[in-house]
Amino acid sequence: MLLNISRTFCALLIMLFSTALFAAEKNYIVTAPDGVRIAVQESGNPGGLPIIFIHGLLGSHLNWEKQLNDPQLQRFRLITFDLRGHGLSDKPQQAQAYSDGKRWAEDLRAVIEQSHARNPLLVGWSLGGAVMTNYLAAFGDQQISGAIYVDGVVELTPELIPAHDKVYRDMVSEDLKTHLDGEKAFLQLCFYQQPDRITFERLLANAAMAGWPMQRAVMSMIIPLAQGLKHVRVPLLFIYGEHDALINPAASLNRAKQMNPAIQTRIYRHSGHAPFIEESARFNHDLAAFAAAL
Repeated sequence: MLLNISRTFCALLIMLFSTALFAAEKNYIVTAPDGVRIAVQESGNPGGLPIIFIHGLLGSHLNWEKQLNDPQLQRFRLITFDLRGHGLSDKPQQAQAYSDGKRWAEDLRAVIEQSHARNPLLVGWSLGGAVMTNYLAAFGDQQISGAIYVDGVVELTPELIPAHDKVYRDMVSEDLKTHLDGEKAFLQLCFYQQPDRITFERLLANAAMAGWPMQRAVMSMIIPLAQGLKHVRVPLLFIYGEHDALINPAASLNRAKQMNPAIQTRIYRHSGHAPFIEESARFNHDLAAFAAAL
């Protein structure tokens, strides 16, 4: 009799625990000041420190699956969203919707405020780094607890961005075959350790969903580095893959540290442009430790 009661109690605990986890997973829309609707997703512990993940060019919230599925990160409130022009978010046709960096900053602010994320940690990959810098320049660091730049775009200058003229030209071609081949070449450049076939196919699908007007306009975005980084007082961590083919890690770190010498830095020796995928175990450990320290 006692054994049956014990089994029933354990089953009930498991059911309640599973229900709590399921309840934490949700999808909703927030609206930016210019009316663009941004798709947001949540999982993890609703009462934990919020971590907001910001994906890169041609991506979506699916880029962060290795983080969202890691048990050591489940104690945090995990928030992802699709940038404008990407994934399930709106894709305006006007170039100004993408070339004005403050629009991207306002999207991030809308996610923070409308999700009621209190003092979140920001994690931005590639283009996501430029979004965070624009946010910091426009709104300061009062509403966040820290930021992690993951192979973040510091500035769009030849010194920091290696030349891949054909790839970038093909990506915005009006010829569909050329355009798709350019997207594939860009994604291959993201990795030193190429991902498995299923992951790469999903990345290609993400890229196919990205708006063409966005791809044509985003490279003219202004990144206000001095205004964004110089007066930041919350902890900043810059992570780069040593073999990044899309961003010059050493030059980018030097430029960022000119603005803010307090920046913490890490180089991942076995990664290219996407260490959170290529060395996900190490990245997740570093993310959990950084977040816990806050």
